[in-house]
Amino acid sequence: MTSFSTDGQSDPTVQPVPASVVEQVDAADITLSNPKRAVISLGSNLGNRLDTLQGAIDALEDTPGLRVKAVSPVYETEPWGVAPGSQPSYFNAVILVKTTLPPSSLLERGQAVEEAFDRVREERWGPRTIDVDIVAYADVVSDDPVLTLPHPRARERAFVLVPWLDVDPEAELPGAGPVAPLLDAIGRDGVLPRPDLELRLPE
Repeated sequence: MTSFSTDGQSDPTVQPVPASVVEQVDAADITLSNPKRAVISLGSNLGNRLDTLQGAIDALEDTPGLRVKAVSPVYETEPWGVAPGSQPSYFNAVILVKTTLPPSSLLERGQAVEEAFDRVREERWGPRTIDVDIVAYADVVSDDPVLTLPHPRARERAFVLVPWLDVDPEAELPGAGPVAPLLDAIGRDGVLPRPDLELRLPE
């Protein structure tokens, strides 16, 4: 962060920013003030699925106190819990974030992102423009009915575990242990890599 200049001449209306302040601002995204690591799963099976996933990532990055640190490859999967062919397939991804938000605020932000992309909750396992799920938050294990941590069905879902391992090969699911053997137990069937599609890490 520096004061603006034009053709080498300083704008006289802009006071110089002290170097110490510049350093504090530049370091803010790194330190955040004791940030916690969280794992978020994204899925979309309506509309422009790839653009929606990217839009959700960008919206989360724009959240004060949250920074997206890693974005997985894209996978295509059949909808969970419904008859085959009854809904469009999903594009799925996982992102790793660092955040100073408590779990409840992170949940509220995820729901706000869903609403911004017109997520409709009319039926369980129904199609959706975007699904934003908190898979894990630090090492928290909680049975709070509003936000159970880690996600109670994460260990059953290859479409979560596969992309999670892509961005963190040493990943562990709090209370359940390393993700790799959990994935080995359920297999990767139905989780189709889409190397022709790419999500970008926000700048």
